[in-house]
Amino acid sequence: MLRNPVDRLWALLLAATLVTFWLGESGWARSAGGISVLLMFGLCFYKGARVILDFMELREAPALWRRVLLGWLAAVIGLILLAWWIGRWRGIA
Repeated sequence: MLRNPVDRLWALLLAATLVTFWLGESGWARSAGGISVLLMFGLCFYKGARVILDFMELREAPALWRRVLLGWLAAVIGLILLAWWIGRWRGIA
């Protein structure tokens, strides 16, 4: 069934999405605090990197393109984490 590497990657990304959804919707995410947030965004970065490298086929592209897109992904996730941390520090989240 999953003999094609792209199909296996798709199934892996689907499983990571389900874990991320479960973390976000369950009460465990709120009680675990920062660990669950870091786990969720770690999974998001992993999923984004795999999409960039494998589905967009940039694994063999010039290094500049990989660095730009992975850097953009890291910057977006970093800014979201920064906003979460500031909100938590101020007692908003």
